[in-house]
Amino acid sequence: MSNLVIVGAQWGDEGKGKVIDVLSEEADVLVRFQGGHNAGHTVIADGQEFIFHLIPSGLLHEGKIGLIGNGVVIDPEALLEEMGRLSERGIDVQRAVKISDQAHVIFPYHKQLDLLEESVRAGRIGTSGRGIGPCYADKTARCGIRVADLCDAAAFAKKLRQNVTEKNRLFQALYGKPPVSYEELLERYTGYAKRLAPHVVNGVRFLREAIAQGKRLLFEGAQGTLLDVDHGTYPYVTSSNATAGGACTGSGVPPTAIDRVIGVVKAYTTRVGEGPFPTEFPPDLMERIRTKGKEFGATTGRARRCGWFDAVVARHAVWVNGCAAIAVTKLDVLDEMETIQICTSYRDGARPVEEFPSSADVLSRCQPVYESWPGWQADTGDAGRFEELPPEAQRYLKRLESLLGVPICLISTGSKREQAFKIGCW
Repeated sequence: MSNLVIVGAQWGDEGKGKVIDVLSEEADVLVRFQGGHNAGHTVIADGQEFIFHLIPSGLLHEGKIGLIGNGVVIDPEALLEEMGRLSERGIDVQRAVKISDQAHVIFPYHKQLDLLEESVRAGRIGTSGRGIGPCYADKTARCGIRVADLCDAAAFAKKLRQNVTEKNRLFQALYGKPPVSYEELLERYTGYAKRLAPHVVNGVRFLREAIAQGKRLLFEGAQGTLLDVDHGTYPYVTSSNATAGGACTGSGVPPTAIDRVIGVVKAYTTRVGEGPFPTEFPPDLMERIRTKGKEFGATTGRARRCGWFDAVVARHAVWVNGCAAIAVTKLDVLDEMETIQICTSYRDGARPVEEFPSSADVLSRCQPVYESWPGWQADTGDAGRFEELPPEAQRYLKRLESLLGVPICLISTGSKREQAFKIGCW
C-alpha cells in the first residue's frame, strides 16, 4: 500500500493537474479534499485539453474512482455541468464519480454574499465570487447544509428555510437587496439532489474499505500552501486548508494512512489576485513569461502575476506539508532566459529574513535576496531523463534541491502528458 498526497507548494496554479494525471496512472482511488469550483486543474492528453474544477483530475485514466471529499464545498449546478462535459468526451462519470455525504453545498445566496462582501471590504482579497468563502463560513458557524441534508427532503426543506430567512434579513437590512426565493431554491436544489443521489457515499467508510482492500489512494489538493487559510499570506488566502493536513480532515482518513507528500512547484513563481509577492517581475518580463507560460487561470481566466523562484516560500511549504519530494513544472518556460534569478532569502530594511513571515504586512515590505544563475537557452521539451537536460538546467534544478532540502521526483517540460519524467514518486 502507498497513499500519496499532492499539494501546491506556492500560491496555487503550479501545474498540479498534470502531475496528478501522470501519477494517478498508478493509483486506484483519487480524492479531492478541499476547495470548490474556484480551482481549476488543466490536463492535456492525446492532444485534447481537459479542465477539472471539482472532479479529481486523474479520472482520464480508465478504471479509476474519484471521490469528492467532505472538505470540498460543492455547487451542484457547476458539478453537474462538469460531469456532463466530461461524459460527452467519453469519461464514465456515472461509475467513476463519488461524492461524500458530508461535503457542504453552495447556494446562490453564498455567491451573492461573496460579491457584496468583496465590494464593501476595505482591502480587496481577490475572491473569485463563486460563494466559496461564505459557504465555508456557514460550515464553521454550524448552519451549513451538507449533501446528506440535500438528499433528505424533510431535513433539507427545514434547513433551507432557516438559512434563507437568515440571509434575507442580511440582504435587506445591511445591503438593501431584494430577498431570495425559498420556493425557487427548494424546487431547483431538490432536482439537483435527485440527479446527484446515485453518486453519494459515506466518504469515511468508502475510503476505509478502499484502504482495507490494499488500494492506492492519491489525495489531490486545490490552490496552494500560500493560499492555505492558516499557513498562507492571510488574509489573501482561500477559505480552506490547502496543505497536506487538509487531506485528513477533508477526507476522513487518519494521518497514519498517508505514506508520502509531494509538493508541486513551478520553475518560477506565480500568484493570482491581491497580496504581497516579493519576487514579482517588472512589466516587460512579466508579459514575456505570462505569454510563454500561458499564465491565465483555468477557472477565472484571470492573468497570473509572475516572478522568480522564491525558495523562502517553497521551504515554508516543504516544512508545513512534510514534503518528501517536489515535482517541478514548466521548466521549459525558462528555456530562452539568458540569466535566471533565485530568491534565497529576504531583507526587511536592514534585517535579514530567512523564515516566511506570518504577517502579510511584513511580507509586503520584504525585498528578495537573489542568486543569479546562467540560463540554458536550449529546448528542454524533448528531455526524457534528467541527464538529457542541458547542463545549466541540471545545475539550476540541483540548486533548488539544495535550497529546499528535498529531492526532485518529477520534472515537467511542456504541457503534454508525455512531456514529464519521473525520478521516483510513489
